[in-house]
Amino acid sequence: MEGSTRLVRAAKALGYAGLLPQAIAAAVVLSGSEWRWVAAACAFAYAALIFSFLGGVWWGAAVQAAERRTWVFIVAVAPSLIGLVLYFPWTIGWEWPGPALLLLGPLIGLSPLVDRALRYGGGDWLRLRRNLSMGLGALTLLVGIALL
Repeated sequence: MEGSTRLVRAAKALGYAGLLPQAIAAAVVLSGSEWRWVAAACAFAYAALIFSFLGGVWWGAAVQAAERRTWVFIVAVAPSLIGLVLYFPWTIGWEWPGPALLLLGPLIGLSPLVDRALRYGGGDWLRLRRNLSMGLGALTLLVGIALL
């Protein structure tokens, strides 16, 4: 799947628009609004959803490439499992979502390293992935820090 195919403008625009939900959640959390905890829960849900989506992208790319390395599929299912594990503390009344966001943010921010290691995507794709992941990871981390 390696290549230098240029992404269409719509892919880039919609990709960057995908940062808006987390930016709004961060703004609400930082404002101290009465909706702060709802926004924090939404920030976790959105981050975990996108992280899980990335795993799906890796899985699809591996299947498309007729990947034979088992570890690639393990890496591809890890984001969904990590998201579920990070959700668990809320179900039993432990502190949540702050600590989960502090873990999820860096994982999202570092996720383009997986694309690079798997050699999936060309220059435009990797640049977009880096920018979006760093943006979402930083916003997620910001919400986590604000909840400390």
